[in-house]
Amino acid sequence: MFDLQPIKTRFGIIGNFPALNRAIEKAIQVAPTDISVLVVGESGTGKEFVPKIIHSESRRKHKNYIVVNCGAIPEGTIDSELFGHEKGAFTGATSTRKGYFEVADGGTIFLDEVGELPLQTQVRLLRVLESGEFMKVGSSQVQKTDVRIVAATNVNVMKAIRDGRFREDLYYRLNTVQIDMPPLRERKADIHLLFRKFAVDFAEKYRMPEIYLSADGVQYLENYSFPGNIRQLRNLVEQVTVVEQNREINAKKLEEYIPMNAMLPAVVQKNISGISSSEFHSEREIMYKILFDMRNDINDLKSLTSELIKNRQTEELSHQEKKLINRIYQPENVNPNSLLYFEQNQVQNPTIISNPNEDFGDVEEIEAEESKPLSLQNHEKELIIKALEKYKGRRNKAADELGISQRTLYRKIKEYGLED
Repeated sequence: MFDLQPIKTRFGIIGNFPALNRAIEKAIQVAPTDISVLVVGESGTGKEFVPKIIHSESRRKHKNYIVVNCGAIPEGTIDSELFGHEKGAFTGATSTRKGYFEVADGGTIFLDEVGELPLQTQVRLLRVLESGEFMKVGSSQVQKTDVRIVAATNVNVMKAIRDGRFREDLYYRLNTVQIDMPPLRERKADIHLLFRKFAVDFAEKYRMPEIYLSADGVQYLENYSFPGNIRQLRNLVEQVTVVEQNREINAKKLEEYIPMNAMLPAVVQKNISGISSSEFHSEREIMYKILFDMRNDINDLKSLTSELIKNRQTEELSHQEKKLINRIYQPENVNPNSLLYFEQNQVQNPTIISNPNEDFGDVEEIEAEESKPLSLQNHEKELIIKALEKYKGRRNKAADELGISQRTLYRKIKEYGLED
């Protein structure tokens, strides 16, 4: 058993959740070796602390430690960034440049968001892992490097392999040891500790009195899903510290910053088919938000239509009401024993043939299929626009808010024509 407190104090790690302690223990155990490590966890869970611990406890601690965000480097230049290039190798290569693997020789490289690497770069990385060899872009000369590689990802790598976006052989080379970082919503007892730590830090930074939580405020945060994990909590505490005059923060005040409906996507992640929430990649989180918004809209329409029919059981419906009913209840989806019977498969004069209080069934069974793709795209585009407006065009902040990588956000911005 390791004494983890010195390591936690040194790196500012807060909490005693068993899965967190296990992750730190594994990092300390593998540090003296040179085996590659894959750190898995959702965005914002603190994956960056693991490679720091590994490097600081290894024989390489006096050599270079380099962090590379694979999702933030454009696909056209990432090979040059990692492996260097020769003068004249491409337009703009006015001089020979060393890459990260050459600069970090003898040290450690942390490849964050490794799941975003292009396939061509994955081949080059695999060669480095297998033989320690690489070639600069535009060169035919093989160079050697002695680098310890620690990688991290928040995507479902096995799904990426099935989709052809990640090489299986590279995955098994990187994943000699896997370290899992738990999401914040599973570390309920640690949430208040982290809040207090951030509150002290920001009170000192901005020279303001420290904020603190009321009893119902603590309960509210413990019940919140935190899709952005520790990063989201830190941003929340900073915002509240600066904006609020009252230093006691209760549940009502917290709801202004993180409303209850923001919990839904992460709750679904945790419960569907018993799949771990860490297995859901970033774009799926956006889809859950969209689908829950759509479900609420459809339920509202369904309730409105039901009320109209109950109040006007024998009267002929107006043209607009018929149109609304036809939109929600497609003829092929109506059960013969349900509330409405459509003569000749059209909504003309619906006749009440059973209990007016009868439920219309699950919303998924009556949803109009043809409207789904357009609605999803519109909701996704709207979420991206709102995130960009909220952070005044700062794409890194918007990507964190949406729970996706910067590269995915750039692709979506281009796809929806939002560059301007």
